[in-house]
Amino acid sequence: MKTTTAALIAATSLLLPISIVSAAEDVVIVYDASGSMWGQIDGVSKIEIARQVMGDLVTTWPAETNLGLVTYGHRTEGNCADIETLIAPGAVDRASFIATVNGIQPKGKTPLSAAVQHAANALSWRDHPATVVLISDGVENCLADPCALAEELAQQGVQFTAHVVGFDVEDEAQDTLACIAENTGGIFVPAQNAAELKDALTQVQSVMAQEQPEPEPEPVPEVTLEAPPRVTTGTNFSISWSPSVHPRDIVTIVPLGAEEGEQAYYLRVEDHSEGTLIAPTEAGLYEVRYILNEGSRTLATTPVEVIEAEVGVAAPPQVTTGANFTASWSASVHPRDMITIVPVGTAEGTPGPYQRVDTYTERTLIAPAEAGLYEVRYILNEGSRTLATTPVEVIDADVTISGPQVVRSGSTVRTSWSAVIHPRDYVTIVPFGSPEGTAGD
Repeated sequence: MKTTTAALIAATSLLLPISIVSAAEDVVIVYDASGSMWGQIDGVSKIEIARQVMGDLVTTWPAETNLGLVTYGHRTEGNCADIETLIAPGAVDRASFIATVNGIQPKGKTPLSAAVQHAANALSWRDHPATVVLISDGVENCLADPCALAEELAQQGVQFTAHVVGFDVEDEAQDTLACIAENTGGIFVPAQNAAELKDALTQVQSVMAQEQPEPEPEPVPEVTLEAPPRVTTGTNFSISWSPSVHPRDIVTIVPLGAEEGEQAYYLRVEDHSEGTLIAPTEAGLYEVRYILNEGSRTLATTPVEVIEAEVGVAAPPQVTTGANFTASWSASVHPRDMITIVPVGTAEGTPGPYQRVDTYTERTLIAPAEAGLYEVRYILNEGSRTLATTPVEVIDADVTISGPQVVRSGSTVRTSWSAVIHPRDYVTIVPFGSPEGTAGD
């Protein structure tokens, strides 16, 4: 029996391993040329990624497998009928195929339903088994119902199946894409980044390549997890686990009793057995969880009490506008925390001129240029929460300057001033009545 496969590339390009399609006789690639393909992933446009991967694919394409190319959105903007077969299925002319792909310029809309139907027709889906692999970063925008179409193709075709990978899509978009797979007996796999996309494609490859049902998965090993029973808000703390089930699993800290799969600040376990988390900024009862990447299932937990950090801040009660002054604090909670000066009543988390605390207990700040009531704040890097404050009054500087009343143009003028406020201040000469802040020679 003849088998046909269509691979729909609708986002980051064609990343399917060759082994997926090597057993097929005819393959039609439906290539996304909608305007969204100009979007970027890690600084590279999706159309550039697609061209590179398509070139690599065609270069190593099996000689015994025919290849065709269908694209859409490449000729006009806003035309949902802009779908075209650029290369009919046949023996691959690699140079011509790559040149055709490289000449495609994204412009138009995303008629997913019509594109899947077009591919199915090209593969004679009513007479032969046909499989579509859809990788999409968006949803249908041509007033069609891909879920209904998928159900129709599955009911009326010999054996039509669609496997779908949703790449960096919103939850509601995932539902729309997932129904295409569900209605045709395929699988839907979400992916939020490049690594997860590769994992998702591996799952699709496994499903397509298998001829017999997969054996029952091995039981997930028991994981042990350790963390300090008590930590201070905003601080780094060490955790350990054993073993690492999958490198994409995570360890996170969440409020005690949080819903399954919930995560806050986390780290990937990779091939390690220990790491560092940052304690939440709000005191309370929490738990550290080891969560599987597959299915977001919690394998192990350990309780942690987060207690309030005790930090005191000191600064001169009165400083002069523009002058350096020293602020000190009793302890550094986290090296990325900051010490800053802001007007009294400034909204929580708003920094003024600041210094990172690092491992020090005092730093130099510069007083604001406007006199008034201020406060020095110690602000946590995690959550931008203020831990301690102290009031500071900023008063106008009392500085006088003197110089000759009459000077000759181009001559050197000697001036003097009563006090130095800041070493980066300057003395200048400007025309009488110049706007504030104007500097001359």
